[in-house]
Amino acid sequence: MVDSTLPRLQLKCDGLEQLSEVARRIISFGEGYSVWLFEGQMGAGKTTLIKAICEAFKVEDNVNSPTFSIVNEYQNEKGEVFYHFDFYRIKDEEEAMDIGAEEYFYSGDQCFVEWPSKVEGLLPDRILKIEITIIDPVKRLIDLARYD
Repeated sequence: MVDSTLPRLQLKCDGLEQLSEVARRIISFGEGYSVWLFEGQMGAGKTTLIKAICEAFKVEDNVNSPTFSIVNEYQNEKGEVFYHFDFYRIKDEEEAMDIGAEEYFYSGDQCFVEWPSKVEGLLPDRILKIEITIIDPVKRLIDLARYD
């Protein structure tokens, strides 16, 4: 990953009732970036945020964590394809290469990646990084950074 950061944005989410608005703002900030990395400790809400983003994109499929399948594929009403990865359980990058992770990342389709640090060497330079910090049981701080 190249160390050149474009503008950043920080969002505060005070509860699930604000999640749709947060998702809409993330989509606006990340326009033009197809690979979005979701960082945050276990239970921070990565999958919940991805569900909200998928709802905003009008994804028709059931969005759930791909913890065991590693990748889920969804489509929206326009036929656009979204890939949702969870690399928490992989042992090394070779395992991600075996499922064709790089082909997904460079496909131009939207890719949402949980636990991206497990595949750092496979990621493209142009990414949107979304870091979720737990403030309390319902509040989250969400830092967005675009990289080219």
